[in-house]
Amino acid sequence: MNVEQARFNMIEQQIRPWDVLDASVLSLLAIVKREDFVLEEHRALAFMDMELPLPEGQQMLAPKLEARLLQELAVRKHERALEIGAGSGHMAALLAHQARQVLSLEIRPALAELAAHNLGRAGVHNAEVRTADGAQGLPGEAPFDVILLSGSVAAVPKSLLMQLAPGGRLAAIVGQQPIMRAMLYTRSAAAAFHSVELFDTVAPRLDGFAEPSKFTF
Repeated sequence: MNVEQARFNMIEQQIRPWDVLDASVLSLLAIVKREDFVLEEHRALAFMDMELPLPEGQQMLAPKLEARLLQELAVRKHERALEIGAGSGHMAALLAHQARQVLSLEIRPALAELAAHNLGRAGVHNAEVRTADGAQGLPGEAPFDVILLSGSVAAVPKSLLMQLAPGGRLAAIVGQQPIMRAMLYTRSAAAAFHSVELFDTVAPRLDGFAEPSKFTF
């Protein structure tokens, strides 16, 4: 496989047509080697428009979804970012190239170890992976300028939104199959938040977040 040609095709045929037009994001996708963050047996699929398997039945988000979320967050160099759901570490690596510091929380120890290993191997030194329940965030280290939920949830907990700094942004995929929407929440004041529906999509569930009751009355 011609890796660089496959990377170019991913960017030009999958990601750019999905309204990812920010030059800094597109160039970053050429710098951060996605193939180094997939399992060895799936390296040939690294640039395909699909989710990829990770240990313990988890999945790595499709390239165009990662790129679009990154673009919508508009991360700046002085900002601190919190990621919920480290996966293989790829999204943390992308965030780390744009932010001052990234903290990534992963509830599954095997995935936290994998993500930390991949980030170290890639030479990413401003991203830290911790084994923790991401649904709680990190209130003791808040506020954060950026929070990214790297998976879907039924609803975004207010406790996470309250960990945003003024002007901070939180991106998440919210809803139930088959209808989910990528959402961007911005903290505009002490307890005021503005939300924007970005696009329809689907993504695997994040562990630890509450699901709506299935009981009906």
